[in-house]
Amino acid sequence: QVQLVESGGGLVQAGDSLRLSCAASGRTFSNYYMGWFRQAPGKEREFVAVITWSGAITYYADSVKGRFTISRDNAKNTVYLQMDSLKPEDTAVYHCAAGRGSGPSGFILTTSFYNYWGQGTQVTVSS
Repeated sequence: QVQLVESGGGLVQAGDSLRLSCAASGRTFSNYYMGWFRQAPGKEREFVAVITWSGAITYYADSVKGRFTISRDNAKNTVYLQMDSLKPEDTAVYHCAAGRGSGPSGFILTTSFYNYWGQGTQVTVSS
């Protein structure tokens, strides 16, 4: 089991920045790909970013590319999401997730790849 706890959400204005953190406990954190997803009211959970176990490779949704940065510190069992130039459409509950395994191309961008999820942290961006 891997337990994930997100923090760092809040209410900000458009153009502001936030840094989300996700602290992991349980099984070896460095064995897992770590992803961030978000879910706005009435919408499905959508992919935001993912980082490989070593931190060498990252992928982003087109909607956040150039504004958000995912990183991890395996010594601290923590993954981060730095969010800059926030927009009202970024408003959502942000969840981190841990996954491992293999699959078809793009599988790590889907919720199905991930075995463990945090409860989420609310991010609200006012215009």
